[in-house]
Amino acid sequence: MTARVAILISGGGSNMLALLRDMGQGGHPATPVLVASNDPAAAGLAKAAALGVPTAAVDHRPFKGDRAAFEAALLEPLLAARPDILCLAGFMRVLTPAFVGRFAGRMLNIHPSLLPKYPGLHTHQRALEAGDTQAGCTVHEVTPVLDDGPILGQARVPVLPDDTPDTLAARVLVQEHILYPAVLRRFAAGDRRPVLL
Repeated sequence: MTARVAILISGGGSNMLALLRDMGQGGHPATPVLVASNDPAAAGLAKAAALGVPTAAVDHRPFKGDRAAFEAALLEPLLAARPDILCLAGFMRVLTPAFVGRFAGRMLNIHPSLLPKYPGLHTHQRALEAGDTQAGCTVHEVTPVLDDGPILGQARVPVLPDDTPDTLAARVLVQEHILYPAVLRRFAAGDRRPVLL
């Protein structure tokens, strides 16, 4: 029996597409049941729909200052889809501990740094400012602490002497599209050993 996967996005959904394309391969232990966004204009929604995946949008803006109400609205399509696993793929809202708790042990996120280094935003700028020789990305289980939780996979890239945040981000993104599907494939099969690329 394949695991049911819902994916949350906020923008173009390049990592979401990488996950959907991998799940479209024969013999995958997971199947997509929903792509949802906090932005009805997110370009990734149309891309998911074009691949035949159900979509939903709950605009966060009318809920300004009331995260619990936004999350309650977001839970409606999510719970209706009955996901076994929830993947955050460029979802740019911080979720409350109550929401995270509903999916404890089955919510994944991808972050563009080698956690525990550089949680939060501006990861590539921070890596360059620190003089790091390596950068990369991490897939981890989501816990109530931002960008914390057990690490399920990492991929590394060298930092080049002439790198800018944009050039480094582009190279890391290539690895994100390889790492996240590999981790989901292993996780959906019940294997939580980290994937190291």
